[in-house]
Amino acid sequence: MFPDFSFRLAEILLSIPAVLWAITFHEFCHGYVAYLLGDPTPKLSGRLSLNPLHHLDPVGAIMLLIFRFGWAKPVPVDARYFKNPSRDMVLVSLAGSMGNFLTAFVVGLMIRLMPGFFLSNFALRELMLLMVFINLGLGVFNLFPIPPLDGSKILYLLMPTRWLNSYFWLERYGVLVILVLVMTGILPRIMSPVVMFLASIVL
Repeated sequence: MFPDFSFRLAEILLSIPAVLWAITFHEFCHGYVAYLLGDPTPKLSGRLSLNPLHHLDPVGAIMLLIFRFGWAKPVPVDARYFKNPSRDMVLVSLAGSMGNFLTAFVVGLMIRLMPGFFLSNFALRELMLLMVFINLGLGVFNLFPIPPLDGSKILYLLMPTRWLNSYFWLERYGVLVILVLVMTGILPRIMSPVVMFLASIVL
């Protein structure tokens, strides 16, 4: 009993830096891509920062800590600054998940190049693996087309006009829908094979 508890406690503690990085870099990537595409809003609102306190959403962070997927405070973006608003909003929406996938790839590459260093110590091994799986989980989770997740913004830009009323209804209840899908185990069952497949490539 106690060894299991100690292991679980260690995993939770080691998850904290992985969660903070995953959330922070995810939102930073949104803001940075928007800024590169001509929108000064993320910079003016102080979101071009790697300070986790600028990005944390308490509920989303706890979800990520416990369930391995969650969300942060969305970065404000003004599409009026973009030369091609539809295309550029898709790029901004994808940027967060791409940042998470990039993190997982870099950490996985470090493990492959120096396995003796990263895998010989329990705490370091767990931290590196948590960095991979938490970033993959956050990246995949945010691509689901459910508001307020990034995938919903992409869906909104691509869907036919006749479906917009359904989208706006979903937008009002999106967080509730996500919580139901998580608590019933539907979302984890969908995500798990995708995350494991990506992990098999990264590791």
